[in-house]
Amino acid sequence: MKRFILIAVLASALSGCGYNTLQSQDETVAAAWSEVLNQYQRRSDLVPNLVNVVKGYAQQEKDVLLGVTEARARAGSIQMTPELANDEVALKKFQEAQAGMTSALSRLMVTVEKYPDLKANENFRDLSAQLEGTENRITVARNRYIQEVLTYNTTVRSFPTNLTAKMFSLTVKPNFTVENEKALSTAPKVDFNSEKK
Repeated sequence: MKRFILIAVLASALSGCGYNTLQSQDETVAAAWSEVLNQYQRRSDLVPNLVNVVKGYAQQEKDVLLGVTEARARAGSIQMTPELANDEVALKKFQEAQAGMTSALSRLMVTVEKYPDLKANENFRDLSAQLEGTENRITVARNRYIQEVLTYNTTVRSFPTNLTAKMFSLTVKPNFTVENEKALSTAPKVDFNSEKK
């Protein structure tokens, strides 16, 4: 009988300690991270097709095409695993590689403006639309992940669940950061009086 009472007391104590909440939120963070990786992989899969279509029209833009290919290789060299989200250093490297890919793709799209025939190509338009949709999905997936990490980290740091978190060695998770926070806090210079050369 005493054993039954002890089990009942422990069960009720554990139900109020936040352990289940922490586990549930940890799983939600992991699922959100998987969706982020899924969308980055989708973008990575689109790039070779896009580069091949552009190659046919813009042979003289080898530097831009090489930049996109190298950025994809750098992004692909980082092992995308669920554990990556829990390692602040690895997450930062992942973010830098993905930012490089975004930058290279932006340069590619600017270069494409020089080639009206390419812009009219059905394959290019289709790939561009898919890429744009993927970029939007990446933004949505990253936002969901950021929100889930916020919820989890708040629970880990709030009383009394912080005691449970410490007991089970659960710590706050790193989150996506702004690439250049200092640059964002500086207003851009706009000069309408400069002459075009």
